[in-house]
Amino acid sequence: MPAKLKTALLGASGYSGLELARILERHPRLEKPALLRREGSDGAADLAEVFPELSGNGGYPLRALSWPELKRQGVELLFLATPHEASRALVPEAIAQGLRVIDLSGAWRLKEAQHRAIYSFRDEDAATAAELTEKAVYGLPELAGDRIASAQLVANPGCYATSVILALLPLLKAGLIDREHGIISDSKSGVSGAGRGLKESLHFGTVDEDFTAYGLLTHRHTPEMEQIIGGEVLFTPHLAPMTRGILATCYARPADGTALTTETVMAALHEAYDAEPFVVVTDAPPSTKATAGSNAAHVTARVDPRTGWVLSLCALDNLVKGASGQAIQCANAALGLPETTGLPIAGVYP
Repeated sequence: MPAKLKTALLGASGYSGLELARILERHPRLEKPALLRREGSDGAADLAEVFPELSGNGGYPLRALSWPELKRQGVELLFLATPHEASRALVPEAIAQGLRVIDLSGAWRLKEAQHRAIYSFRDEDAATAAELTEKAVYGLPELAGDRIASAQLVANPGCYATSVILALLPLLKAGLIDREHGIISDSKSGVSGAGRGLKESLHFGTVDEDFTAYGLLTHRHTPEMEQIIGGEVLFTPHLAPMTRGILATCYARPADGTALTTETVMAALHEAYDAEPFVVVTDAPPSTKATAGSNAAHVTARVDPRTGWVLSLCALDNLVKGASGQAIQCANAALGLPETTGLPIAGVYP
């Protein structure tokens, strides 16, 4: 592997794309990324036009995507921070060019057709799409780090799904909780999780001093959670009046015949995560502010002796561990680098 591998990023004008560009700029083993916009689009010519806070830093030109130009530049790894439908169309082209791809959208996360139906994809080449769907590796490093290393296509998990899976997976793997009779997740996210699109529901005057549920029974991350958890999840997301952060509060029943205590479930979390660099098991209830700007997720669990319910919580930054930081963590795993390379563990940038 060369001293610095050449990368490109398509979609830097979104919140997750900006966060990804920011981390890539500081990555010690990756070249400063080529920032791309979709061919034929009439968007900004420089990222500073979209994010004025970048002004005065030497310029961040957004160049039209051209496969021959990427090949000429020697780009080997492409990050896609594009809408689901765009990624679904672009990934087959990128793979055909011999690129490795890390896709932040939901285009390639779901294996089963009944789950993918929630996105209403219409693939021009169904055979190629089916082949790539099968080959795509779900990019949660704490779950699939060994498979990421050899993957040509990594499907980065959704932000909500990351928080819920991290909260529950150790308890499921240890056989402590029941996945057959439904798991409940009550989750809250900051406004940046909805992207930069103009929506009345995201206006300051609407969000400020408000707290609301949305996507009732139909959120796209639900089948993603169920695919990994292997059981039904009743997921209810809420929009909180903050810019970034997710707090997932998950409820489950103990597995049949299992006598659980808080010490038991906390021990399962410690066993699963104490060797993981980006999951912090904490005795205190997790806080979104404690994870802001960090690629770390904070988790804890309790058993209520009165009702018998198991409670497991996870807080993370939806733009970092929930999106761009996790994409870099996957890239590190794919390139044989330490997972922590170039990533903010604390809530500041290195």
